[in-house]
Amino acid sequence: MLQIELIYDPDCPHVPRAREQLLQAFAMLDLPPRWQEWGSDNPNMPEHARGYGSPTILVDGQDVSGAGKIDGTAGCRVYATAEGLCGVPTVEEIAAALRSPGGAIGESSQSLTQS
Repeated sequence: MLQIELIYDPDCPHVPRAREQLLQAFAMLDLPPRWQEWGSDNPNMPEHARGYGSPTILVDGQDVSGAGKIDGTAGCRVYATAEGLCGVPTVEEIAAALRSPGGAIGESSQSLTQS
């Protein structure tokens, strides 16, 4: 089963849209939506999820856009899309990551969780 994580800063204006994009990607693949959320202010955020800008979507620890961590303090992100710069990854990028090797997320229906 894939591990999907949404990493965000609580003040980021793009978080609601990132959640919408995640829901659309799951729907596109006819999969039940499920992911873990990590706010940058959460002291329990695992080390592998630290150092990314907001919002970032990880699938099995890999950024769906192919970007890596940033040095220093994480901040807002900008994604290059066919339509120009955007504050969230595209539904297609997210869906492609969900379809990646071992891409069956599983049959269990579990809703999003927030930490």
